[in-house]
Amino acid sequence: MISKEKWAELIRDFHGKAMPEMIPRAREIDVESGLQRAISIIGPRRAGKTFEMFFLIAKIRQKHGTERALYINFERVDLQGAAGKDLGVMLETYYELYPQNKGKRVWLFLDEVQNVPGWERFVRSSLDEGISVIISGSSAKLLSREVATSMRGRNLSYQMYPFSFGEFLIARRFEVKKMYSSHEKALLIHFFQEFLVSGGYPEAIIYGKEREKITRDIFDTALYRDVIERGKIRNTGVMRELIKALLNSAEFSMHKFYNYCKSRGMKTSKNALYKYAEYLNDAFFVFFLRKHSQSYKKSGQSLPKVYFVDNGLLTVNGIDDKGRLLENLVFVELTRRNKEIAYYQNALKEEVDFVVKKGKKVTQLIQVCYDASSYLTLERETRALGKASEEFACRDLVLITMREEREEKVNGLTIRVIPAWKWMLA
Repeated sequence: MISKEKWAELIRDFHGKAMPEMIPRAREIDVESGLQRAISIIGPRRAGKTFEMFFLIAKIRQKHGTERALYINFERVDLQGAAGKDLGVMLETYYELYPQNKGKRVWLFLDEVQNVPGWERFVRSSLDEGISVIISGSSAKLLSREVATSMRGRNLSYQMYPFSFGEFLIARRFEVKKMYSSHEKALLIHFFQEFLVSGGYPEAIIYGKEREKITRDIFDTALYRDVIERGKIRNTGVMRELIKALLNSAEFSMHKFYNYCKSRGMKTSKNALYKYAEYLNDAFFVFFLRKHSQSYKKSGQSLPKVYFVDNGLLTVNGIDDKGRLLENLVFVELTRRNKEIAYYQNALKEEVDFVVKKGKKVTQLIQVCYDASSYLTLERETRALGKASEEFACRDLVLITMREEREEKVNGLTIRVIPAWKWMLA
């Protein structure tokens, strides 16, 4: 039980602090709309969810005064063990401190609220009182059907990832526009090469000299706090071996990894390994992309391709394959854009990296190739696109490369070859 004295201390401390300087994100979240819905900001650890909350709080303070918005971080050590009833005590304490705000619109910002059992009931009752509630969390379960049901459909979710390339450029104070001088274009490509390797974690970008240390800390903390600790995983050795295998696999077979564990004398089960993979996915750490199929069962049984939420997590672990880094970047950007995607592979093992779908209809086919300057490479990549185009009756064909830009005509099809930096900013 968290005492009223403790809540009063936290509330007064927060209202005594100024908001830090922040880099605005591309997505604007409206907390003034009056919708009787909780706003959920969901995404991986250290992607900028807390700073997005601070950005929104700063706007509220400017318009309505300091005391009308309250922020609580439930990852604080002194709030460990907080439960739904404690949230009620928190609100009661707030109104005792600011009785003049009773009946006025108040904004509650609850950071990493998934750590509090029973939070959904408190949020529903706060909404009923006309209080605006903004929650954040680093668990995909906050996007699940179960949470939507418990909230009775009264939530509006925004997913937040590390910086996009456009946001990275804002942090670097580079102005995005339609046309560039030769000097500006050279600088833009330089920044993209940096982004490709460094990734988009805001803190790592802002404190560039410590980028590797910061990214390593993010990797280790997310793995321990959001995966091992949250999943109550005791067999940490197997989990770390699984991470190594995923880092070094473009395509992943759980069956092969299970056999590897057995050959090394590591005690585990296939069910446990699937659970570990689920925990990694839930923490927005690793994503698994399935093969496109009209059959849901066949798609689920296909070997998944593996992507990480940020390129920094790959490079800090020694992954320097530029082709893989570029493909990972494109995957994250498509995910950020809320695209429904799969990969394509035919009987001849010819692949298209991303099949973009809308329901059952394939709307776009995207191939990623770091360097398509050689004829053989270009022929291989465009051949796969052509076959997939015929199979899906899709004519929106894109080949994303590092530098090339042109149109390719192949068997009556037009393939747009576009540099990754331009596609990222589109």
